[in-house]
Amino acid sequence: MKVNGKNDPLHAPVSLSDYLTRQGFNSGRIAVERNGEIVPRSAYETTMLSDADTLEIVHFVGGG
Repeated sequence: MKVNGKNDPLHAPVSLSDYLTRQGFNSGRIAVERNGEIVPRSAYETTMLSDADTLEIVHFVGGG
């Protein structure tokens, strides 16, 4: 799988929610694009990732 332009091989399918948790992401402060399409936060639990996927994960940053 490719994540933010870098290879991150998956050895077995995993839900997007589980992947984000394992990688230490706070799902409340990110947006995820999978294979060119935004994944709604409500679908993180049911979206299954495979090694063929491409993810872009964007962090929201607060500030003034």
